[in-house]
Amino acid sequence: MLKPSFLLLKFYQKENRLMIIGIDTSCYTTSVAIINDDGALLSERRLVLQVKPGERGLRQSEAVFQHLQNLPRLVEDFKADTPIIAVAASTKPRPVPGSYLPVFKVGAAMGSTLAHLAGTPFFETSHQEGHLRVGLLNQKPTEENFLAWHLSGGTTELLLAKAFAGGFNVKKVGGSSDLQVGQLVDRIGVALGAGFPAGAFLEELARQSDSTESLPVVTKDLAISFSGPDSAGKRLLDSGINPPELARRVFNCISRSLTKVTLEAVDRFEVKTVLFVGGVASNELIRTALLKDFTLERVKLVFAPKELSSDNAVGVGLIGFDLVRSGLRRE
Repeated sequence: MLKPSFLLLKFYQKENRLMIIGIDTSCYTTSVAIINDDGALLSERRLVLQVKPGERGLRQSEAVFQHLQNLPRLVEDFKADTPIIAVAASTKPRPVPGSYLPVFKVGAAMGSTLAHLAGTPFFETSHQEGHLRVGLLNQKPTEENFLAWHLSGGTTELLLAKAFAGGFNVKKVGGSSDLQVGQLVDRIGVALGAGFPAGAFLEELARQSDSTESLPVVTKDLAISFSGPDSAGKRLLDSGINPPELARRVFNCISRSLTKVTLEAVDRFEVKTVLFVGGVASNELIRTALLKDFTLERVKLVFAPKELSSDNAVGVGLIGFDLVRSGLRRE
């Protein structure tokens, strides 16, 4: 809930400070961003967590340990006199009750400590809202509901969303019924010899094929089952399919299932805009296929900037900026 804080407004008017720090400690990336009081990005740094060769992920305890090592490296250039007016951090995965992962407590602890030392407000937000905010970086504010796909290694969610000053109201209306979309990419990529994560490797491999074939995929009631394509892909690999052909079929499968479910959701919720965020949404093959699909011409497709699609703290910092500008506290 948000409420006006007139003391906060007076604080900002009195103090000539210029920077908002955003912090995000997700399952695979440590990120810090600095936003100025005009909402411009001044600096953005991130470190991808290290996964041992042959493994397909990290335990939360391992990720927490790496975040604790990475954060001091990312803020080592900060000076004691850095003019900070607020600190924002993602303290949970999603903006819903009960959402929790240990990794986000690292960013929360660092953020609240920095804010306390600087004598400035600390704003808590969620990782998912950070993605949505940076996805709307170049869009005009709107009061309308929109659909948003959050596509990553750990999340495949179709959201009915609405922005407000300092965050988003979201309701999950669809997504994956089993494997996440990023898990499909990583599992096939690792099976083809890639390291983890395998997205960039599989996309480069897929560019060597112009196949229009797709792995078989089932959708039902705004849900997509990616376990079927995973099994089918591995059977094709065992049968000797050309690796670029298999890689292309993976992305054809993803783009076609997203198109089908998106169209159903647009009809159901009568929205005009569909946003795509998350690391998988940076894939150019998927973006191109969605944009070329004539059936989607009646809605506006918006994609997060490619360089800011994967996990980063820019959206978190921008939410902090929104709260500073509006003079509201998030509670």
